[in-house]
Amino acid sequence: MTSQIGDQLYTLREHCRNPADFAHTCQKLKRIGFVAVQVSAVGVDDPVQVKQILDDHGLSCVATHRDWDQLRDTERVLEEHQILQCGLTALSGFGSADTSEGQWREFIKDFRTLGQALGQRGLRVGYHNHSHELAPFGEDPARFDPRHTPLQLLLEQLQPPLWFEIDTYWIAHGGGDPAAWIDHCAGRLPALHVKDMTVNAGRQQKMCEVGLGNLNWPRILEACRHGGVEWYLIERDDGDLDPFESLRISLENLRCWGLE
Repeated sequence: MTSQIGDQLYTLREHCRNPADFAHTCQKLKRIGFVAVQVSAVGVDDPVQVKQILDDHGLSCVATHRDWDQLRDTERVLEEHQILQCGLTALSGFGSADTSEGQWREFIKDFRTLGQALGQRGLRVGYHNHSHELAPFGEDPARFDPRHTPLQLLLEQLQPPLWFEIDTYWIAHGGGDPAAWIDHCAGRLPALHVKDMTVNAGRQQKMCEVGLGNLNWPRILEACRHGGVEWYLIERDDGDLDPFESLRISLENLRCWGLE
């Protein structure tokens, strides 16, 4: 497989609620030009059936998302990924802006132990960020240290084989520089969530199609090349356009920039 671009299926969650819908969605993705997906929010519980539907439509599962409870069911998650022939999964997120530093440290300790154990058995576990991981720890705004954040703590405390699934939109939403964080996580980025950001007339941030927003894609893609990104997974949680049309536009723009 020569492609580096995939679809994060969360984008199409409303079109994957049952096996028939999932199969139709996979057919449409193949027609648009996708060959790979990240399996997430699919309304098909049987991994054998998921794999068969993907195979029937010429799609590969290159990564998944799992929540904390699912990851802790280690035997089941390992069996699922063996069936899917997939060696990457990412935790969909943890905590909120109200989660204390102590709670983060406790989580990171448990996550590190679990990730290392799964990694030894062939499943690499990553962490997917939102924007709250860039909220500084502390209660006194006058003494906030912008470098002392959950995401920085994750970077310092987690070692390979654990990896980082940087989400370009959510980094920017949190006031961060996506390219800089890709640089920080270089060598530990097998997959990246590719999203763009714009604002509406009321100054509210919102997701949009890759290349139609305000993110610095030349700089981001340069950082990705240096950082060893293998998969560029297009995702749009919500937005103005039909999600299939949104994916088509994003895919075409990434290809115009030299990705396959």
